[in-house]
Amino acid sequence: MAQIAAEKRTKKYTYEDYCKISDDKRYELINGELLMTPSPITRHQRISGKLEFILRRFLTENNLGELFDAPYDVYFDNENVVQPDLLFISKDRLHIIGEKNVQGAPDLVIEIISENSAYRDMVLKKKLYAKFGVKEYWIVIPEGEEIEIYTLKDNTYQLYKAYGKDSILESPLLKGLKIGLMDIFCA
Repeated sequence: MAQIAAEKRTKKYTYEDYCKISDDKRYELINGELLMTPSPITRHQRISGKLEFILRRFLTENNLGELFDAPYDVYFDNENVVQPDLLFISKDRLHIIGEKNVQGAPDLVIEIISENSAYRDMVLKKKLYAKFGVKEYWIVIPEGEEIEIYTLKDNTYQLYKAYGKDSILESPLLKGLKIGLMDIFCA
């Protein structure tokens, strides 16, 4: 039994392997490693829902593109498939939306940190998103009631700004968007 577990940890998976998973759990594939993603807790879901509502309204009113929420696969390559909490694809890049997944880098990815995802979201995925060219990356930190916005420059992320719960978030990518974070973090 221990040998099977060890083989699972060391086996490199591909997108084809990933698609064959038949259980009801959520998975991501990062650098060929298959990682299970537990379902989000209630606070995570509330924050995600509030952000999605505000973003969807703004994007629709301004005809800017499409917004998707997890679980929805973003296929970067055969060894990297993730399910961001929220992702935006601009109107001029809608061609990367396929029948089953997004094939390429979204313009904006938002990850909401949970107890089990901090390292994955703040380190692994941050590097992955930069490598594949996601222009803007938001990390939502419920415990600290803040959102960090990173912008891509020379294939690495630079902190644009960290917004606390009393702030009005503004996105460099989505000009004109203003989000009062008090509304996002209050129950």
